[in-house]
Amino acid sequence: MSFDNLHVEREASVAILTIQRPQRLNALDARTLEELRQAFLDIQQDPSVRCVIVTGSGDKAFVAGADINELAADIPDAAKQRALAGQHVFALIERLGKPVIAAVNGLALGGGCELAMACTLRLASDSARFGQPEINLGLIPGFAGTQRLSRLVGKTKAMEMILTGAPISAHQALAIGLVNRVVSAAELMSEARALAVELSGKPPIALRYAMEAIHQGLEVPFAEGCQLEAALFGMVTTTDDMREGTQAFLAKRKPEFKGR
Repeated sequence: MSFDNLHVEREASVAILTIQRPQRLNALDARTLEELRQAFLDIQQDPSVRCVIVTGSGDKAFVAGADINELAADIPDAAKQRALAGQHVFALIERLGKPVIAAVNGLALGGGCELAMACTLRLASDSARFGQPEINLGLIPGFAGTQRLSRLVGKTKAMEMILTGAPISAHQALAIGLVNRVVSAAELMSEARALAVELSGKPPIALRYAMEAIHQGLEVPFAEGCQLEAALFGMVTTTDDMREGTQAFLAKRKPEFKGR
């Protein structure tokens, strides 16, 4: 599928999505959000894609936020619908059933920080910066930033970031658990690709169930989460991949997972 603001490429079982609005620091306008939605729906239905990398074009920004030109003209109902649309796209990314790696190559502010948080794992260049600066525009995060940030870094730090709007460095983001790794800008995509290849070699069904257990388990009491984990554990033992994994371990050979 051809897109205006999104470049999609394939490297074996890895899909790489690059947001391409460098003149707007890759800001998320309505069209870009819709293109992300379409691309991820396609990926979700394509069993040959086992992992996804999301990044921004250029070396200044991952995504610098939502498009302020659109926000400035919003009335209440339109603003609510815009927030719900963004939340829908980011929920699709979060619950894709396949690992999604954010390769944060610069500014990840507002909607950009929210997009990164919706991804499964986050790698950041040492020059990246993260923040939710909406308060400085008389706004609040609208693409589930108030919810994901507090779950990732805790209520106290989320309150500080959202109420002050002040950005933090990549190393500060690493210290509070907002990102998984910080690497040099020159190494960012190679690190992201290496991680994507590693994850692509894991059993897809087990990956999906593990992510499902974590996501849903965070929303329910601990005992209920354990019941969910046990149910998914039982289900995964019915897969060919489980038999392949255990047999390969016993035979001391590398497993070949087929996603069945």
